[in-house]
Amino acid sequence: MEIEAQWWTGQLAADIHQALRYKELKLPSYKGQSPQLHLRRYFADLIAIVSNRFRLCPAARHLAVYLLDLFMDRYDISTQQLHVVALSCLLLASKFEEKEDSVPKLEQLNSLGCMTNMNLILTKQNLLHMELLLLETFQWNLCLPTAAHFIDYYLSIAVHETDLHDGWPMVCLEKTKLYMAKYADYFLEVSLQDHEFLNYAPSLVATACVASSRIILRLSPTWPTRLHHLTAYSWDFLVPCIERLLIAHDNDVKEANKQKGQQAQSAQHAVFQPPAPSAQQANAQQHQHVPQYLQAHQSSLQYHHPAAQQQSCQQILSSTHTASYPLQTCPAALQTGAQARGHVQTGAAMSLAVPLDVKPCISVSYNRTYQVNGRYSCITPCFER
Repeated sequence: MEIEAQWWTGQLAADIHQALRYKELKLPSYKGQSPQLHLRRYFADLIAIVSNRFRLCPAARHLAVYLLDLFMDRYDISTQQLHVVALSCLLLASKFEEKEDSVPKLEQLNSLGCMTNMNLILTKQNLLHMELLLLETFQWNLCLPTAAHFIDYYLSIAVHETDLHDGWPMVCLEKTKLYMAKYADYFLEVSLQDHEFLNYAPSLVATACVASSRIILRLSPTWPTRLHHLTAYSWDFLVPCIERLLIAHDNDVKEANKQKGQQAQSAQHAVFQPPAPSAQQANAQQHQHVPQYLQAHQSSLQYHHPAAQQQSCQQILSSTHTASYPLQTCPAALQTGAQARGHVQTGAAMSLAVPLDVKPCISVSYNRTYQVNGRYSCITPCFER
């Protein structure tokens, strides 16, 4: 985004943030009832890959996934048409969030591998029809705040010179801010992978991303008063969302350790064949590699903030409801019969089960454990410090 688009650094930042918090109170309800819910992560990854291909901003990517979630929640859509819907959501989001020259062109979308593999070709007429259907579904309102719209405002004060790292003053404030931004972006992308995060308000998800980043970076106090006042969220209210993010982070770390171990083992077998370990050694190694991450986090996440819990924005999504769109309003091309749906989904699950590489933000070795505030230990995260 351009410098002038960085609203969180301007004089109207507080007013814009307040307007976004007000708009998220009126977000459409999400029920998680799509028949194609099992394909949701595939299409969320597809949107993320295409948006990275065209260097779209995070706000456009998150808005596109949110539009897809809402549309899938209302319609029964064939797997083939879901590709068209996903790309149309990305186009609408990019037109809303990006400049005109950054919006992907039709011929560029048709050249994507997912389109050629599915033998799909987008035409201007089909694309226009799909965009109109999406706009009518959302009542021509694309001003739908996501966690990506809040994260930069919260990051502006996420790190302060008075913060402590492992109980000591920070050596390099700017470097800590850099890693804070990287981790916040990582947790922000984690929130896209699971539709359960739609049960939280977008501002809460963004706040939890900042809090989780402070935990991983071993900054204290974990939740300072300045962030409590800016976000209007107390620690107790953030804990459930933080736990989800930290569990996902731990799974990523374990997967990276597993892949690294497999690569090292393959290289070792290429040189020589080591002797098989004894049963006692194998048992010791097994216990050594069992992370105490979740149990340790559980004791820390029971910390109670001394300030009173804020009640604003605590009943964000559960109190809002919108009319459900019947299937009859959806074109025949997007409808699937009850009998044919099971067959289509089974075939889709097989054809779309493409192994996706785990892509941590920065490739480093995960070979250390560390203490956070003396309360718990966890494996070295995605970034070296």
